[in-house]
Amino acid sequence: MNRVMLTGRLTRDPELRSLANGRTVTQFAIATHDYRGGTEKAEFHNVVTWDRLAEICAQYLGKGQLVAVEGRIQTRQWEDDKKIRHWKTEIVAGSVEMLSGRRKKDYAAESAAEALEAQAEALGTAPDAGSDDEDVPEHEAAAVA
Repeated sequence: MNRVMLTGRLTRDPELRSLANGRTVTQFAIATHDYRGGTEKAEFHNVVTWDRLAEICAQYLGKGQLVAVEGRIQTRQWEDDKKIRHWKTEIVAGSVEMLSGRRKKDYAAESAAEALEAQAEALGTAPDAGSDDEDVPEHEAAAVA
């Protein structure tokens, strides 16, 4: 049985690529920690997701987020131009669960938007959600058009 379950933090933002055959793939790494004998040891795991899961990971995951990954281990091997063999072991994820909520970027963007909205309200220039040209005075409408 080849089954892996890991919980860790992303070490970088996921990298999304589209292949020539139309499939999408995302690659990222997660860091896990092992505490044995009073010492902490960090391990780094490369994770690959495919198709719709790849798109979701690219959209919603970011560096530093805590995730649970379930999948299988796969080792790839290839030979480069200099005839040197390379091996890469990675986790091919079947499911990825976000454990730490939204991206930090989303929180920053949301708080910046709220601050701008509060500032606009304080200045008396709060934007209307459904403003029409009828609400704009004629001289301002002509300047905009």
